Amino acid sequence: MNLTTEHQSDIAVVRVGESRLMYPLLSEFAAAVAGLIEGGQRKLIVDLSTVSYVDSASIGCLMDLYRQSAAAGGVLKLAGVQKRVETMLTMTGAQNFIEVHPDEPSAMKSFGA
Repeated sequence: MNLTTEHQSDIAVVRVGESRLMYPLLSEFAAAVAGLIEGGQRKLIVDLSTVSYVDSASIGCLMDLYRQSAAAGGVLKLAGVQKRVETMLTMTGAQNFIEVHPDEPSAMKSFGA
């Protein structure tokens, strides 16, 4: 899976470099983000700007990571969500929980960075 993590101040930015985030890739993605949470990272941005398709398992995975982050006293936000992915988030109600920002700079700004 094409996944990179960058730290900017106290914010971790996880960039997904895949056009489709689906079941076969989710375990690696979830392990990477969960590892950051378990390691004490409290401010997370998942940049989905290259992702044009997610399946229901991906939405479930994002919700699970959101819950893990919140339980640890952190915040997980999404950035760069394309229209098709945004539709899936809306259909499932996930956008009612996870903050969605049009791009990475606006997500960073929402943390006060």
